Amino acid sequence: MKAIRAIVPAAGKGSRLQKISGDLPKAMFSVGDRPMLEIVLENISFIEDKDICIVVGCGKEKILSYFGDRYCYVEQKQQLGTGHAVMACADEFRDFDGSVLITFGDMPLFRREELAEMCRLHEENGADCTLMTAENPSLTMWARVLRDENGRFARIVEGKDCTPEQAKIKELFSGVMVFNSRALFEILPHLGCANVQKEYYVTEVPELMVARGMKVDTYFTKDGDDLRGVNTPEDLAVCERILKERTAVLV
Repeated sequence: MKAIRAIVPAAGKGSRLQKISGDLPKAMFSVGDRPMLEIVLENISFIEDKDICIVVGCGKEKILSYFGDRYCYVEQKQQLGTGHAVMACADEFRDFDGSVLITFGDMPLFRREELAEMCRLHEENGADCTLMTAENPSLTMWARVLRDENGRFARIVEGKDCTPEQAKIKELFSGVMVFNSRALFEILPHLGCANVQKEYYVTEVPELMVARGMKVDTYFTKDGDDLRGVNTPEDLAVCERILKERTAVLV
């Protein structure tokens, strides 16, 4: 298998969670008895620690003091979106020619075996990008995966931007992607920020790749709960319940 590294954006503040965990950075909020970020890093432990780049920002000292120097850290001084977080890693990846997995510090439910298999197939298929998808009827506001008339990936549409017809699409985008590193960092400077938040979204990269004739594949994961992230205390409670249920099945 070719060399593989990972980028884990974890710079967010988590304003909607502050009332239950004070001034912790979002990725350090506990699910059960462990910080979300610790669970995320365990889920990508098929990648060596030194090859995992954590993007820090708000409360970065708490992340660095907890994890020490096992990982690579890059600071995102302004939180201008997921695309901006990945752009901040450009210098670290300048001479890297391999695969780069992008997952997020506030999404602890992805399974190690699914992430590893997606990365394996990405390389085997010679794709420039492979993105994970799933179905989950309860996640009504999640981004949809649009396909062309031949069934190939076309683009991602954010849930809030879906037309009524697009909202009927069952295939949801997980947020997790693996890229050919050189292709990723070639495309990133072309991201726009013509949206209400004036932010750069890494979700635009696959569409830009398709427009340039690059190969974009999808990997379908069977458990739609993997897609759940944490933005609110309610989300936190749901993730804790799911993790407990999964642990109980394994015992």
